[in-house]
Amino acid sequence: MALLPLKIPAGFYRNGTDLDAAGRWREGSLVRWRDGSLRPIGGWRENENIPSITSNAPRGMHAWESNNGTRYVAAGSYNELVAAVSGGTLYDITPADLTPGTEDAAVNIGYGYGTYGFGTYGTPRPDTGNLVEATTWSVDNWGEYFVACSTADGRILEWQLGASSDAAVIANAPTNNSGLIVTEERFIFALGSGGNPRKVSWCDREDNTTWTPAATNEAGDIELQTSGQIQTAIRTRGQTLIITDIDAHTARYTGPPYVYGFERVGTSCGIISRTAAADVDMGVFWMGNGGFYRFDGNTVSEIPCDVHDYVFGDMNTSQTSKTWAFTNGQFGEIWWFYCSENSNEIDRYVALDFKEGHWLIGNLSRTAGASRGVFTYPMLLDDSGSMYDHEVGLSYSSQDVFAETGPVSIGAGDNIMQVTELIPDEKTQGQVDLTFKSRLYPNGSESTHGPYSTANPTSVRFSGRQVRMRVEATDPKTAFRVGTMRIEAKPGGKR
Repeated sequence: MALLPLKIPAGFYRNGTDLDAAGRWREGSLVRWRDGSLRPIGGWRENENIPSITSNAPRGMHAWESNNGTRYVAAGSYNELVAAVSGGTLYDITPADLTPGTEDAAVNIGYGYGTYGFGTYGTPRPDTGNLVEATTWSVDNWGEYFVACSTADGRILEWQLGASSDAAVIANAPTNNSGLIVTEERFIFALGSGGNPRKVSWCDREDNTTWTPAATNEAGDIELQTSGQIQTAIRTRGQTLIITDIDAHTARYTGPPYVYGFERVGTSCGIISRTAAADVDMGVFWMGNGGFYRFDGNTVSEIPCDVHDYVFGDMNTSQTSKTWAFTNGQFGEIWWFYCSENSNEIDRYVALDFKEGHWLIGNLSRTAGASRGVFTYPMLLDDSGSMYDHEVGLSYSSQDVFAETGPVSIGAGDNIMQVTELIPDEKTQGQVDLTFKSRLYPNGSESTHGPYSTANPTSVRFSGRQVRMRVEATDPKTAFRVGTMRIEAKPGGKR
């Protein structure tokens, strides 16, 4: 008999067929790899001071500190804007005349849409109407003040802290905008300014009430030469990256008289939503319509993705406007949350470990959040506005923590493998259960064996041309570490 090491590379692979993932991890949730070993991600707990911040699904969140060191967090839903201090005091800063938006995206294929008399009565119409996106917020801080813009309301709002007032419209700022960003030079960029989806306007430096260009100020505007529409902008080292639905442009401060110089740095790299980009030291990463992209400070390139088919093949394309990204910098990861095909609300994530170069997938419903920095832990919100501290403890709200391999076979897979024993490789033995799934053909029926509680060694008995292994955290969940499992297997003939 021979020991067959199950040495599986880090990260998930979900492209092509089941057999294409041979010798790789194929399915899983709430796990990551560090230095080659499989382990659970950190758990979460309800934030003790701010257990809930909005009454509807939040679509934008920001954390910052005031000049005196007070920590704030703010979030917006389709019809509200709320802020809180770290101690738990909530401020409803929603303007009384805020234009409410839509909680879910919708396609206008109702009465009055299309050509009268076209199509067969009783036959469903094609989904070719104008998409009304879910309302999202772009949020930032201008100094210690909080600034925000809703895609439905379009005005640039500012909250000057304290309980005495709501967020108010910045005087003289353009309206009907699709978003904002505060640049490193402390200009506010109005994106899609005045209802023009290709226009960027900016205020005078250090004066957010002066927007009319003059020889005595640095306010200005430009209409980007693009056939797309501006979706978002993000600060990165020494410049601001503006991403449309088809390309990407940079804005670099040059000083008077032109103030900013603009340059196209990528084509065919549009972003999937207004909140799907994140910035780290290695550049800006974002999810597009069918791929992932990175701006390294000079050019845009597409990132090879080992889970491309899984993500884009099972996505609710009518709800992509809800997709959002955040940086889990402690572990060198960028996470994107999105809606799977049969869900109208976010229920999945895909993450890139940009340090080790592999991909993570899983199931989790979070609609907005803020990275670790101002607060000790990443703070993420669910669709009811409940706030959770993440990467703390090992509580997962009864969700499964597991990873499952693709098929493993002996040689070319022409012999039937007979497995009689397992030699586990865990940091602390007994913290995971193992299940094996065997089949004779790639598309044949599958038999399940286990789960086995690991001993040294563990007796098992099953056979098949190909075998998959499932590693699952025991209950209660534990901080397991899994390395290279080995199975005692021998060829058992051709049939």
